[in-house]
Amino acid sequence: MLRWRLLLGTLFIAALAALCWFDFHARQPGVYLLPLAVVGALLAAGELLGLYRASESRDGRDASENLPLESTVYAGTLLIVLISAVPLAAPTFVSIATGWLGWTALGILLSLLLALVTEMWRYTTPGHSTFRLVRSFFAMSYAGGLMAMLVQLRLLGGRPWGDDGRWGMLALVTTIAVVKANDTGAYTVGRLFGRHKMTPTLSPGKTWEGAAGGLVGSLIAALLCLGPLARQMGCVSDRAWTPWLVGCTVFAVVVGVAGMLGDLSISLLKRDAQVKDSSTWMPGFGGVLDLLDSILLAAPVSYFLWVMGVIGP
Repeated sequence: MLRWRLLLGTLFIAALAALCWFDFHARQPGVYLLPLAVVGALLAAGELLGLYRASESRDGRDASENLPLESTVYAGTLLIVLISAVPLAAPTFVSIATGWLGWTALGILLSLLLALVTEMWRYTTPGHSTFRLVRSFFAMSYAGGLMAMLVQLRLLGGRPWGDDGRWGMLALVTTIAVVKANDTGAYTVGRLFGRHKMTPTLSPGKTWEGAAGGLVGSLIAALLCLGPLARQMGCVSDRAWTPWLVGCTVFAVVVGVAGMLGDLSISLLKRDAQVKDSSTWMPGFGGVLDLLDSILLAAPVSYFLWVMGVIGP
């Protein structure tokens, strides 16, 4: 299992690095990474539907009337991600019309409307529609809405970032690096020195020592990304040393904690469905949700730290 984890991990990193390189040098930011976001969101939505099915099939019972319509969940998820990427087609117009983040909000609202119309059409007997509606909207918002925030990170632009997309790429890469460094640090330190359980019922393997190691990993990743990597990418900050260091530290801690909560959020769903992994098609990793959980929840937190000026130019 460890062999598969190392092999797939290396392949994922290499593929993502290649896509980021092509996207960074593309005329329009996001054109190479958007298809990856779409595929990731749809796979995540599918795994959430799988968790719903597992939850309803416990003890051999069949409660399919409580399951959302899969086509609606997939369509709503796709709708959110694609609408959030509308600025790719006409960045100047959409920025003036709604603000770039407004398109993500519009996608989420339209997906809610789609779920409501679906349940109106499906209604036959009382007692199930609200449950299905909540499940539909959660799956679409989680898989589509949080993935859309990664799209928004890539599309960061305008003043004071500039319009060539380099700061958006730095924001995206830094977010992923900080979160995954947190995962790696927490796993390593937890395995070596973990003694005190952090969430013994929800995720018994997590320890407070591991959490501390994860935050150290997040800080190292933030310093490297916002220092040497930023200069290599041509993202020069006007901040003095002390404000820059404080910003890096705040970003690393807040985004690192958000990543931990993202990991625990999927642990909650899996525990409730009584399954070990969100799916089994990736040996050593489980499923897409197991791979993306920490990144997805950290994405909106990172976005607002960037636009609030905690870090950046």
